[in-house]
Amino acid sequence: MSELLDKSDKRTKYCGEFTANDIGKKVCVMGWCQKQRDLGSLIFIDLRDRSGIIQLAFDENTPKEVYDKAFRTRSEYVICAKGTVRARGEAAVNKNMPTGEIEIAVEEYKILSSSLTPPFAITENSDVKPELRLKHRYLDLRRPDMQKRIMARSRLAKITRDYFEENGFIEIETPNLVKPTPEGARDYLVPSRVHPGSFYALPQSPQLYKQLLMLSGFDRYIQIARCYRDEDLRADRQPEFTQIDEEMSFVTQEDVIAINEGFLKRVFKEFLGKDIQTPLPRLTYAEAMERFGSDKPDLRFGYELVNLTETLRSTGFKVFADAIQSGGSVRAIKIDGGAKFSRKEIDSFAEFVKTYKAKGLAWYKFAEDSTFSSSYAKFLDESENKAVLEKMNAVPGDLILIVADSKDQIVFDALGALRREIAFKTGVIKSGDYKMLWVTEFPLLEYDEEDKRFYAKHHPFTMPMEEDLQYLDTAPEKVRAIAYDIVINGTEAGGGSVRIHVPEIQQKMFSVLGMQKEEYEEKFGFLLDAYKYGAPPHAGLAFGFDRLVSLLLEIDDIRDVIAFPKVQNASELMTGAPAPTDSKALSELGIAVVREE
Repeated sequence: MSELLDKSDKRTKYCGEFTANDIGKKVCVMGWCQKQRDLGSLIFIDLRDRSGIIQLAFDENTPKEVYDKAFRTRSEYVICAKGTVRARGEAAVNKNMPTGEIEIAVEEYKILSSSLTPPFAITENSDVKPELRLKHRYLDLRRPDMQKRIMARSRLAKITRDYFEENGFIEIETPNLVKPTPEGARDYLVPSRVHPGSFYALPQSPQLYKQLLMLSGFDRYIQIARCYRDEDLRADRQPEFTQIDEEMSFVTQEDVIAINEGFLKRVFKEFLGKDIQTPLPRLTYAEAMERFGSDKPDLRFGYELVNLTETLRSTGFKVFADAIQSGGSVRAIKIDGGAKFSRKEIDSFAEFVKTYKAKGLAWYKFAEDSTFSSSYAKFLDESENKAVLEKMNAVPGDLILIVADSKDQIVFDALGALRREIAFKTGVIKSGDYKMLWVTEFPLLEYDEEDKRFYAKHHPFTMPMEEDLQYLDTAPEKVRAIAYDIVINGTEAGGGSVRIHVPEIQQKMFSVLGMQKEEYEEKFGFLLDAYKYGAPPHAGLAFGFDRLVSLLLEIDDIRDVIAFPKVQNASELMTGAPAPTDSKALSELGIAVVREE
């Protein structure tokens, strides 16, 4: 039967905080039973809380009532124990536990709550299926490694608030019920009962509100903000997520980069004890794509892209020739020591690039004994083969992997992803190695072949580079944005831009995006009106808070740094959300649910 706490039951401190300095002290501890070991005349219980484990001891000197309760205790029972801290015998010291030199000789004992046998063990580094862990997330969160991650997340939030407060930023909350907007991912819509047929949206970001705060004169804004996007999920994406959201007035790109490099220096020092060198390296978007096939390049290893288009411009090999003649390219990566890969492994690389729309993968293996094998060499003449090897600086032991396509973007995507895939396979990426850079000068717009229109690369409030304004009407694809992403180990950790603060440029941007005046005034008229009353130049940036935590902890899946995440289909296995609601609630909202046959 469960017992209740009374006013004398006050926890002395957390289990993991006790040391040999506490020997001889009377203490009170509370937590969960990690395990109970019954040795006949001796019982040990490992008591766990968020700080760690301490051993409780019950022996012939323990009151019988207390001993009997300890005998009945099972894993995950909730316990309050009082007793005296004592040293363990020399042979019983557990050097693998921070509290392994001591134990508590229990004199009083309460079972506050019993437990069924958990569906999985509450241990670190569990190999339990993710679906089972998420179904019982409240148990999963008891595991020490999960608790460390969530507490690390809290620590990062404090570092963030301290740093930005010290640098003159004001923390301001923005609404979670906002006006739906047409750009970006799909909105999560919230029906209004008071305004039938009208909807709020949950914010994809506080973008417009933080810009309006700059017009309001607050000058420096910060918020650890909740954001919502109805989009397909993956390892680093959730339908609801958290941003470190910032905005600054009377600044340039350089000011934003400087304040955020200072933030990263602070984070790495306080969170990981690492010193990072600033200023961080920079690449333009064009340079990043040319060298790494990605606008978020991973600099922890080589395997850079090499353009073979000119080298093979006159080739008779149809695959390469067709790509070049169609305005595309032929590019390659060299894997140092990659000749060790088997034909089966190379074939798997070919299947991998097909997921990025590449039609295939040509390869050239230069064995350690200087012999050659290739999937395509017989289609090239001797001079072309030699030219490729020279262009790639190939030496015995190397593997050359080539993708050709009429669209450069497909070549970039395929080789950019392949270089990372192989880097993980070869083990060249070492734990604790962090490489950061800024990527700048992004295209302002990207053209959608299916919709036959331009979309904003970042968002429609990004300022074009001044020298490119001339192309907005005649060649929008040439216009570069004053935009910047911070990339950590091949992941976009954050991004931002200088914002448009001139009404005429903002209206022009809407027009280029295919909006008629009536449409953009209906959707964004409040912003354009605000600009008429003196808008300061302003710029900002947002870090993906969940991604930053996962990068610092070297965790691949951001679900493991979020307390209650969603799964691939945006549902929550623990509570069963989303779920149908009753007809009365729907009627009050003026909504009818129509199910497709």
